[in-house]
Amino acid sequence: MSNATPFLRPKVRIKRLSDVQSEASFLAGRRALPHEVMRLLRIGVEFWRGFWSLRRIGPAITVFGSARFGESHPNYALARAVGSAIAKQGFTVMTGGGPGLMEAANRGAKEVGGASVGCNIMLPHEQAPNPYLDKVITFYYFFVRKVMLVKYSYAFVILPGGLGTLDEMTEAMTLIQTGKLYDFPIILMGKDYWQGFLDWVNTTLVKNGAVSAGDLNFIHVTDDPREALAIIQKTAQGLGLELHPLQAHVD
Repeated sequence: MSNATPFLRPKVRIKRLSDVQSEASFLAGRRALPHEVMRLLRIGVEFWRGFWSLRRIGPAITVFGSARFGESHPNYALARAVGSAIAKQGFTVMTGGGPGLMEAANRGAKEVGGASVGCNIMLPHEQAPNPYLDKVITFYYFFVRKVMLVKYSYAFVILPGGLGTLDEMTEAMTLIQTGKLYDFPIILMGKDYWQGFLDWVNTTLVKNGAVSAGDLNFIHVTDDPREALAIIQKTAQGLGLELHPLQAHVD
């Protein structure tokens, strides 16, 4: 059972996509003005909950990855090692709060005594928070959740994943490319897994001029958690972040 603090958790549970208050309804089109005003208020409250709840988590690193890769999957061990390495240096490990590689990263952080935070999402199949979270906030809207996962992070570690991971990764890339976000490093963990994506970016996007090669200098690829940590530390030092490594666990 989770030790997480279920603070500021919404009482509403989505049971089906046809729910009148679901995000699917929000995206379906224009509604009567009173309905839109009420929805705007709900969205505002959701943002306030996120900002209030996460304001004191300290310097964080967000780790993205598949919810479908369980403990027997090779990438689970990689995610766990990444979470441990990040937490040892005094960063809060933040994930989407769900199972799979998100769970592994949070687990790695907890095992070394580090801080572990989850931004969970309500889904029709009721995604539950993983049991390795110090704090969890469950969001109703995907777009609000993505803002929180980006806003409080100084780097983004992208483990193997599916469409959700791609969405989160390209959102961060777009914000950095357009200057809306500082050039925080985006670290792709798993060279073999991401090579096809990188090949497509270079042979299609860059070749056709849709992206400039220089726009992608913030992207790093590695299989080694220590190399990922070195990249993160370089950025932290450049920003003058004050970190407090966990002395009892430093190798």
